Amino acid sequence: MKDKKDNFSRQAATYASFRPGYPEELYDFIYQHCNAFDRAWDCATGNGQAAVLLAEKFKEVQATDISKTQIEHAVQHDNITYKVEEAERTSFVDDSFDLVTIAQALHWLDHDKFYKEVKRVGKNNALFAAWGYNLPQFNEQTDAIIHQFYHQAVGNYWDEERKHVDTSYTNIFFPFEPILCPEFSISYEWNVDQLLGYLRSWSAVQHHIRDRGTDPVTLIEEGLKMLWGSERHTVTFPIFMKLGKIIK
Repeated sequence: MKDKKDNFSRQAATYASFRPGYPEELYDFIYQHCNAFDRAWDCATGNGQAAVLLAEKFKEVQATDISKTQIEHAVQHDNITYKVEEAERTSFVDDSFDLVTIAQALHWLDHDKFYKEVKRVGKNNALFAAWGYNLPQFNEQTDAIIHQFYHQAVGNYWDEERKHVDTSYTNIFFPFEPILCPEFSISYEWNVDQLLGYLRSWSAVQHHIRDRGTDPVTLIEEGLKMLWGSERHTVTFPIFMKLGKIIK
């Protein structure tokens, strides 16, 4: 069994401030295929980015994460219940949910055990949706700096599981009846401080800081500030998704 990795408790506040959300179009596409909107489980919820949007559609949302610190920074909502629980072993009863979601976290899990749990707690013909985002797109010059930083400056500090994000989850087994998904993206207007904050939320950056005692973002900070200036610029995150029916 995989060791449980908690790469985000230390920077939970930074994560909550700078990590991107997900577009309404993604949720609308999922909802087109839902049979009911009674209960949803948002697994590895982090700060509740996905859970709070699910709460607008579902009567009840259960949101779990292994990080108590992340849960403490989660967005509160009347019909969301947050719990500190492992994804592969929950306290939910069988056939509980119409939808199970996991955003930017499937790659961290023991897939066989997690899928078994999804099938146990999901209703027959319920939906399972897993999605994530790739490196953001800025402009040619900034993209070159970010890509070099990603692959070289902190390349050795990425966990092995990161490869699944780089391949958009195409190399992760998916034992559900698949539904073809369109491509999604989400864009923001960021200043340079938001860009730097996002980079510092990377798990590889945090690994580097703990290992060497220095912040690697400082290596590119001045160059990014010169390119970015005082203006806001468009940042686009490409989003990929796997969606399928739970068949029992």
